[in-house]
Amino acid sequence: IGYLDFGVFYYPLMVLFIVFIVNAVNLTDGIDGLAASVTFVAAIGFMLITMIMGFAGMGIMATALAGACIGFLVWNFHPAKVFMGDTGSMFLGGMVVALAFGVGLPVILVLVGILYIIEALSVVIQVTSFKLTGKRVFKMSPIHHHFEMSGYSEVKIVALFSLITLIGCALAVLAVWAM
Repeated sequence: IGYLDFGVFYYPLMVLFIVFIVNAVNLTDGIDGLAASVTFVAAIGFMLITMIMGFAGMGIMATALAGACIGFLVWNFHPAKVFMGDTGSMFLGGMVVALAFGVGLPVILVLVGILYIIEALSVVIQVTSFKLTGKRVFKMSPIHHHFEMSGYSEVKIVALFSLITLIGCALAVLAVWAM
């Protein structure tokens, strides 16, 4: 496997990448159970990746994250009785980023965190489009609200977005396994 050397730009780029992913997870926390469900699937993906790569400590961290998400979902799944807020969602984002860097594969977040990236890019696209043309691309952003305004139930959105994350995680696990 080849490596791409960013030289002196590595650290500034990684800081931007970390901030982007952590905030993307925060944007994902917009409907009951979404951030915790997607992060649960991502944590399971990281559990498998750490097993393949032999990172026992990171595996324990991924397992703890998955368990925390399931425990939180007891209270946060629709209709939510408890809400996560920015502190919780940014913690989840920090954990996902820590797992990716902990196994030495931050680029794996492109697959494992595909849903987070889609959520954040939907906001970027919406804001850019509105500022440049005065028109919206989505009914509302982040994209989970677009689906909500299109008639999808919160439970259906959570299931669909978790499935997208599951597909991204499966591809990530296969990519790591093939290394």
